[in-house]
Order: sequence, then C-alpha cells, then structure tokens
Amino acid sequence: MDLGLEGRRALITGSTAGIGFATARLLAREGAVVTINGRTTTRVDVAIERLRRDDTGVIVDGIAADVGTREGCDRLIAALPDVDILVNNAGIFEPKPFESISDDDWLRFFETNVMSGIRLARHYVAGMRTRDFGRIVFVSSESALQIPTEMIHYGMTKTAQLAVARGLAETLAGTNVTVNSVLPGPTASEGVTQFVARLADEQHVDAAAVEREFFANARPSSIIQRFATPDEVAAMIVYVCSAKASATTGAALRVDGGVVRAIG
Repeated sequence: MDLGLEGRRALITGSTAGIGFATARLLAREGAVVTINGRTTTRVDVAIERLRRDDTGVIVDGIAADVGTREGCDRLIAALPDVDILVNNAGIFEPKPFESISDDDWLRFFETNVMSGIRLARHYVAGMRTRDFGRIVFVSSESALQIPTEMIHYGMTKTAQLAVARGLAETLAGTNVTVNSVLPGPTASEGVTQFVARLADEQHVDAAAVEREFFANARPSSIIQRFATPDEVAAMIVYVCSAKASATTGAALRVDGGVVRAIG
C-alpha cells in the first residue's frame, strides 16, 4: 500500500529512541523527509547514523532541542520553520506517590508532555492550512483513560493531550489537515526497558519475571499480556500520518494491547 508520504517533511519530537525512533524509521522508509529531535546533539547524531546505516537511501536530518522548554521549541522552529507532519512524541514519566508530587513536578510534566505539542502545533498549523494538507499526532497513552495511581501527574498530561488534539481538530473542520491522538499501552520503550531492568536487578530476578508480575498485578486487563514493541505503536502513528487516513481526525486511537476495558 502506498501511504502517500513520499517527500513529505516530518518532524518527530523525542525520536532518538523508543516509539519516536521507530516512527521516524517507518516514515523514512515510506519516503518522508524525516527530522529527528532529541535533547542532545550526541543522541540525535547517533539516531541519524543508525537510521542511515539500517536503511540506505532514507532522507533524515536532526535538530537538538529540549522541547520541554519554550526556548527549546523556539530553537527547533527557527531551524525547521515548516513541516507537513508533526508527531508530538516527546514526553516524560516517573512513578511517584501523589503526596510527593511537588508543584515543580506538576509544572515540569505539563511543560514537557503538553505545552511542547501545543507550541509546535500552534506554529506549524498555519503552513498546513495554507497548503491544505497536514498531519498532527499527539502520542498520548492509555493512562489518559485509566489514570495510574502511581503517577497521577503523568496521567493528567496524557488526558490533556486528548483535549488539545480534539479541540484543534475541530478548528480545522473542512480542511485536509487532520489531528489525532494515539494511545499506546505499556510499551517496551527505552525508559520502560531500563526501569524493568532496574527492578529486576533490585529483586534479583530476570526482566521476564518483572514483566509477568507487572501484567498480573498492575495491568491485569491487558489482553496481549506483554509490552508492545515500539514498532507496533509506530505502525498506527505512521498510518494516521498518511494520505490514506484522510477521514480519520479528532480521534483517540488505542494501541494499548486491550488494557482499556471499553469498546468505544
């Protein structure tokens, strides 16, 4: 299937690893001109080199900027003034008891997980309107629908992303610019893999045992009973970025392994 992505300029924030990197790789394979983003030049350069090594002929560049800050968003926009596809993937998570979540924590999570996408979409949507084509994707989480008690501040930001995406989609009614949210479930991203490895080391068990315990107790409603791979999530993101997904907008699309117990 030709997804109609040849030559489209795509920016994926937080794309040096995990879901963001997998999304960048699949978009590049579909012929998009891909910009990698991360907080450090070293990580961006390593990601670019990996993409070029694994898939010769892909067109990829990178911009180091911390989109969790206003200054970082401004730096990224100055270096890349226009895009056809914006994937707001950058985000942070951290388990913490509610009583221990400080004001600074709440604000830091909101700045990184919500305001980054707002600032970038606010800039890039004008060019998308002018060309009458654009794709904006907010990478949310099943935690937007089932707020995790161990990180309420994270869940709050993921729910906020759904509201922003739906509202922005409605402002673009009648255009060929779509805005959607993709909601991964537990995914074996770099951060999650490191977290599982740390727990395994502390408990003197292997990572597989930690994964089994997690799905038995923390996410028992999961139907697949395992972490999704970044590629599995990226496949949904890339589809909604495509020309084929022109009738999909304002949607919250779950790639959650069945964790959310709801039909709608």
